[in-house]
Formats: sequence, C-alpha cells, structure tokens
Amino acid sequence: MTGRAYALQRLSALVLIPLALIHLGLTLYAFHDGLTAAEILSRTRGSMFWGLFYSLFILAIGLHGTIGLQTILRESLKLSRKAAGMAAGIAGLLLIIAGLYAVAAVLLP
Repeated sequence: MTGRAYALQRLSALVLIPLALIHLGLTLYAFHDGLTAAEILSRTRGSMFWGLFYSLFILAIGLHGTIGLQTILRESLKLSRKAAGMAAGIAGLLLIIAGLYAVAAVLLP
C-alpha cells in the first residue's frame, strides 16, 4: 500500500467512525421503538440532511472498501498493483452506485 492509499484509508476510517455510530444508533432507536418502514420513510423522504449524511456514508464506505480490497487482492491473490487496482476500483464503483441508488430510492418522493 502506498503512503497515499494508507493516508486515504485512515482518513476514510475517521469519517466512517462517527457516521457508523450514528447509523447504528438510529437503527437501534427505530428497532426499539418498533418503527415500521413506512414510518421511517415518512421521516426521511425529501430530507436533504439525511440524503447528504447517507451519501457521505456511502462514499466513505466505497473509498475505504476499495483501498482495503485492493490490498487484499495484491497480498492474497498476488495480483499486480494495476490488476488489483482495476478489480477493486470496479467493485468499489459498483458499491457506490448501488449505495447512492438506495439513498435516492429512500429519500426521493
């Protein structure tokens, strides 16, 4: 892992920690209060705040996961830096697209 990739992965982890804790807290709150999917959607539909929150969460997950996957592919499968980077990049891009699609589906009216 290059110094730049190392720094980016650590930075994405710093972004992910509070976002993941908030997400888990909200999930526990919704579960504990017995909120239905319809009630959750009624609270999130059209919310710019939640759209930005979860979009940032998805982007941080995508970046962090892509860098980690590239490292795993290089170390475990002995792929070249270029091949591992391309495979991890495609996987990360698909993850980000799917995540942002899910955010849009939940937030857009």
